[in-house]
Amino acid sequence: MSERHLDMAVLRGEIESRLGYRFNNEFLLMEAMTHKSYSNERPQEPRPPFNERLEFLGDAVLELVISDYLFRSYPLLSEGRLTRIRSELVNEHSLAALARNLNLGSWLLLGKGEELSGGRDKESLLADFVEALIGAVFADGGLDRAAAVVLGLYGKTIPEAASRREGVDFKTRLQEYVQALGWGAPEYLLVSAEGPDHRKLFTCEVCCEGVPRGSGCGKTKKKAEQEAARQALIQFGLT
Repeated sequence: MSERHLDMAVLRGEIESRLGYRFNNEFLLMEAMTHKSYSNERPQEPRPPFNERLEFLGDAVLELVISDYLFRSYPLLSEGRLTRIRSELVNEHSLAALARNLNLGSWLLLGKGEELSGGRDKESLLADFVEALIGAVFADGGLDRAAAVVLGLYGKTIPEAASRREGVDFKTRLQEYVQALGWGAPEYLLVSAEGPDHRKLFTCEVCCEGVPRGSGCGKTKKKAEQEAARQALIQFGLT
């Protein structure tokens, strides 16, 4: 969204309607919307804060809210099953899908380069935006309000994920598939780990029978391996 068309009242109304939450501090909402590329292009003025800190906070809140909900709602499920369901719900792909369903990408404040490179539809940016919004709600209204927003965003997605027999641990599904073919277990290779210690981005690749089948990025090695496995399943036509 260009500055020329930026109307804070309209913006607040649109996003608050999508989230089902009214902000007390509109500056938290602005921070959540602001990508680093937008902030970096404003050297002549006090640079607006960008959303990475709120993203960090929102990531933790999201994991807690989903974990707590699954724990309380499905008392008969094992730890492993709960973990598999959570991994389906809390990953870059699912968060980006939530953002697309709500058309949140149209409200991101991006730098010109990021805008031209299709940043509004990049899964990583959309997922980060959702996490930043959740972090902003938590900072503005506390855990109960953030939990209400999270559960409202997911809606029927949680019970649908819980009802699927396999859960969605992509690594487990990939291993079961290749073993059914008579192959050995998939091998996961750490390709890179970039960024500062508090904000590393891991890239992993999965090989089946020595052939690269998928690669993925994530904030932890486990998340990167899950994304690589998901990409492999897509290549095999299984998701």
